[in-house]
Amino acid sequence: MTPSLSSSRVNQLLAAARRRRILVVGDVMLDRFIWGNVSRISPEAPVPVVEFERESFMPGGAANVARNLAALGVATELFALVGRDDSGRRLKQILLNQGVGCGGLLADRPRFTTVKTRIVAHQQQVVRVDRETRRPADPAATRRLTQALAPRLAGADAVIVGDYGKGVVSQTLLDELKRLCRARGVWLSLDPKPVHHLDLRDLSLITPNRKEAFELAGVKDGARSENPREDAALLGAAEKLLRELRPALLLITLGDQGMLLCRRDEPPFHIPTMAQEVFDVSGAGDTVVSTLTMALASGATIHEAATLANCAAGVVVGSVGIVPIKPEELVEAALRYSKNGRA
Repeated sequence: MTPSLSSSRVNQLLAAARRRRILVVGDVMLDRFIWGNVSRISPEAPVPVVEFERESFMPGGAANVARNLAALGVATELFALVGRDDSGRRLKQILLNQGVGCGGLLADRPRFTTVKTRIVAHQQQVVRVDRETRRPADPAATRRLTQALAPRLAGADAVIVGDYGKGVVSQTLLDELKRLCRARGVWLSLDPKPVHHLDLRDLSLITPNRKEAFELAGVKDGARSENPREDAALLGAAEKLLRELRPALLLITLGDQGMLLCRRDEPPFHIPTMAQEVFDVSGAGDTVVSTLTMALASGATIHEAATLANCAAGVVVGSVGIVPIKPEELVEAALRYSKNGRA
């Protein structure tokens, strides 16, 4: 049974979070939003003409994970590579303004900062344009990252790795993080990108979505059941991941079906979706891994942490654009869930 989360319990966990320190490492990006409206179709081609109203910039990828943690009051430090360019400088300033430690945000001359430009009209995304570096970071850059991060592990409560396929997260980096965290007893979470075929064994937490879970397991997805606890294909993939990768926790996000929390030698724990309306799923995975890791580091039970992460995801998908979860929103969502069984 999904645990009840009172407002006092959520506030207790948030108060504990303010005494925690979490490091985030991985691929960062700058999300640019161009907002406007559409009133006509172009005479040049059958495409809408978006009349510009404003633009905004937000941290994306691992930078969004860090921003979510900072918004929840966690002392957060980010370790990543950006280009020596205006976008990298803009991203760093936004993060500093939002309370994220950027001592490990390193400029790497061969790269340019990943920028994803979304054009939004009438609350709907019209098109997205990506300018990005995907080449693997060179060994010298990876060494710089690990050398910056290693001394900051002292006293850290957790590390979150955000792999978005932009070249920063390599097997060399991951192996070093696993070694360092194991030696210091630090929790290590990872939001995976299966296309990399990295060795993900013996992590504390892995948070794939359904598609990623099947890719990681190397099996084909089957017919989706309305009840994830009776979904033979999904349960088989989860069992294989637990057996082969041996994570302490496996959380599979299932979109409109919620989440499936899995541990070895225990039946899977399903949490129905908390979302009332879905406007934009961008950044939902970042919210899940950051909230779940924060809650566990703050003393939540595994089921409490997963429920809080589900509440947080339900809030952010109800907004347009990539937005962090706020403490008061998390408390309110958990309270609605406790009263009604849904956020």
